[in-house]
Amino acid sequence: MATKTNGSSPNKRRKYDAAFKAEALRLASESRSTQAAAQQLGISPKLLCRWQQAQLVAEVGSEEVARDPEVRALRACLKRAEQELDILKKPWSAPA
Repeated sequence: MATKTNGSSPNKRRKYDAAFKAEALRLASESRSTQAAAQQLGISPKLLCRWQQAQLVAEVGSEEVARDPEVRALRACLKRAEQELDILKKPWSAPA
């Protein structure tokens, strides 16, 4: 997860590679709080939110649909259902 800098001055805007962004988005999706995930990565929560919005627009194909509250609620419901399904798929390990 390397960051690239735009010059020697610390006031310059930092650029992050695609691997860092992908890892940040994965961590944010697994975390309960986007702010906590951003803090763990050492980036701005607003930046992480912009990356999440861009990812959502890329998946849906339309910014208007991505901002629709009903679509957001349905995606959250789907995410919870997928997590519950993953939990149920794990093998039961009973102590002997």
